[in-house]
Amino acid sequence: MAQSVGIKDVARAAGVSVGTVSNVINRPDTVASETRARVQSAIERLGYVRSESARQLRAGRSRIMGLLVLDMGNPFFVDVARGAERAARDAGLGVMVCNSAQSAGEEAEYLALFAEQRVRGVLLTPADATGRNIEAFRRHGIPFVLVDRVAEGTTECSVSVDDVAGGALAVRHLVDAGHRSLAYVSGPPGFNQVRDRRTGALNALAEAGLSPDALRELPTERLDVAAGRDAGARLLGLSDRPTAVFCANDLLALGVLQAMYAAGVVVPDDLAIVGYDDIEFAAAAAVPLTSVRQPAVTMGAMAADLLLEETEEHDGQRPHEHRRVVLQPELVVRRSSLAAR
Repeated sequence: MAQSVGIKDVARAAGVSVGTVSNVINRPDTVASETRARVQSAIERLGYVRSESARQLRAGRSRIMGLLVLDMGNPFFVDVARGAERAARDAGLGVMVCNSAQSAGEEAEYLALFAEQRVRGVLLTPADATGRNIEAFRRHGIPFVLVDRVAEGTTECSVSVDDVAGGALAVRHLVDAGHRSLAYVSGPPGFNQVRDRRTGALNALAEAGLSPDALRELPTERLDVAAGRDAGARLLGLSDRPTAVFCANDLLALGVLQAMYAAGVVVPDDLAIVGYDDIEFAAAAAVPLTSVRQPAVTMGAMAADLLLEETEEHDGQRPHEHRRVVLQPELVVRRSSLAAR
């Protein structure tokens, strides 16, 4: 195995001190041009790459921001990562993206990794409904911002969408279209987003003078297409099948749509479907999917900006005040929900 080239090797090859090489790398204006050229030539010839981890230990700060999301297979979180990466890059930072796969155990492992790597800060969409992982991570003193989650019971910053309003938008649209028997494919009940969207759905039913019994909940263990197909199969087995379905995210809705297509159920004539997130695949589905749009890229960028503000406060640059930012959703109507009953 080839031995890595160190700063001492560069100094020896250029005939200068280690301090001079360090100055060329970090403060080139302080070094004479002839000496600087000789050191740079040695760096290129030897293929020297400075150790970022060593630099971080000396400086006491990292140029890496951690991002831990629930499911990188969900395009919604890809868009969140895009927004965070853009804001981090503008600040001269990189982003380490990790996927908890909706597992509290994997979330704990990645948070421990972030602490070991001494990242500058973390953007986190929690998978652990108990909050124990956050409590354990807080002891490390590393700033973090919650993404797609309100910072309930904590003082940290958060950037989220008003999911109660989003759930109401979806069901109000279905009720206005004439539906009086609906289902909610809800996902894991431990997720705040799932509960809030259900609350909004019930609020819309109440506004229309309908009983909560008009909404039948079909929980799933995960928020993916396979879970949506399973929920669709259960829906098909109901003797009094609802005429419309609201799904907690678009992946679930696409799974339900697949199940209906396979069974010969016509969407939207036999069953209207509304999703949530408005991922790119929603508009490209066989039956274009009505969905509640979340501004995912904006959410990621705003969360990164809040984290950068807080880390600058830690560096003594400017004061930071924790904030809860709540963005508003938007209903995007497509063919999957357009047939009135």
